[in-house]
Amino acid sequence: MRINTTLGTRISPRLFTSNSQMQDRLLIALLFVLGTIWTWGTTYAATNVTSPVTTAVKWHPGHYYTLMGQGKNNPQYMAQVYRELKKTPALRGLQIRYDWAELEPEEDVYNFTSIEQHLAQLTEQKKRLIILLQMKSFNPSLPFVPDYLKEKKYEDGIFPFSAFGKRNIKGYNLKLWSPLVHDRLVALVRALGERFNSHPYFEGIGLTETAFGEPLVEISRNQQDNYYNNLLSINQQLRKSFPNTMTYQFTNYPRPMLRSFVGKLKEMGTGLGGPDIFMDDPGLNAKGAKPNSAKGVYHHYPELSGWVPLTPSVMQTNYENTRHDKKGRTPAIAELYSFARDRLRANYIFWTRAPGYFPKVLEMLNELGRAGEAGGLDGTCPRAYSACIN
Repeated sequence: MRINTTLGTRISPRLFTSNSQMQDRLLIALLFVLGTIWTWGTTYAATNVTSPVTTAVKWHPGHYYTLMGQGKNNPQYMAQVYRELKKTPALRGLQIRYDWAELEPEEDVYNFTSIEQHLAQLTEQKKRLIILLQMKSFNPSLPFVPDYLKEKKYEDGIFPFSAFGKRNIKGYNLKLWSPLVHDRLVALVRALGERFNSHPYFEGIGLTETAFGEPLVEISRNQQDNYYNNLLSINQQLRKSFPNTMTYQFTNYPRPMLRSFVGKLKEMGTGLGGPDIFMDDPGLNAKGAKPNSAKGVYHHYPELSGWVPLTPSVMQTNYENTRHDKKGRTPAIAELYSFARDRLRANYIFWTRAPGYFPKVLEMLNELGRAGEAGGLDGTCPRAYSACIN
């Protein structure tokens, strides 16, 4: 394994000149020691999803900014983002998305330079970084996985999917049922954990939505079952590789598997999140009252409140309509906040910096400046964690 060391994980000594900054340095050492002590003697098997979280976890719940598109690579865009973060105390940091291909351009060659750069900038402001690993692509023209993963031994690595019965390619999903694809993703997670778990401003890492999409190639039931089994395995590897860091899984569909899937997230201490807040969406709000019907994912959030992190996100389309099919209405920013806080019992909310909407988000967040560090959200340490480090 080779890792790009242009920046490395070393933080400039000038960051540790005050008493408060010295505490950050001590926290890094404490996290390393705790992770070492508590993980000794713990065995993690790929099929075991009941391992408890037995280490102290960094815990800074509240409101986070989610970047759009490739904004993370645009210096002018990021300069504006950092100015907004500085002027908005209720924003605790950034959530940034990364494709697999960005982090592993060649097999066993990792490039974490972008993460390092943003983490250094955020550390300067005492803001925090949460990353989201892209398990799906919604733009067929952009690289999604490393080229080597498209080789025959990995079954070409990805499959095309569409939506709403159409035959055009909407994007690509991982062939995660393949043991080899699973193992390569595990290798990436381990490399990320070795580099970032002990950093006090690396707050969290998660995976994108569970929705499978409508495959344009035939996928067997066995392959689909193995996909979700391996997805749980990846989540367990995240907990193992990031014992001192909040981890989460965006979960929405398919509804029939949600109770079992969400229950296993709870057992391993993985946070429940979602890619959207569609307040009036029938599928996400389904009550499961009819025989052989399943509840929508929104009903599972209150059940897990206080047990694991709850991390819903507000996407650009959520600002525009309360339903995925656009048959709803345009919600107010305050409504989205109230729904996430009261209905979903959110600990973290990820607010997409969408043009035309983010000024209203910032305005509301500035009004929450006196609502505590969590910005009015539940800041209680989850029971799945033995302790939280604030």
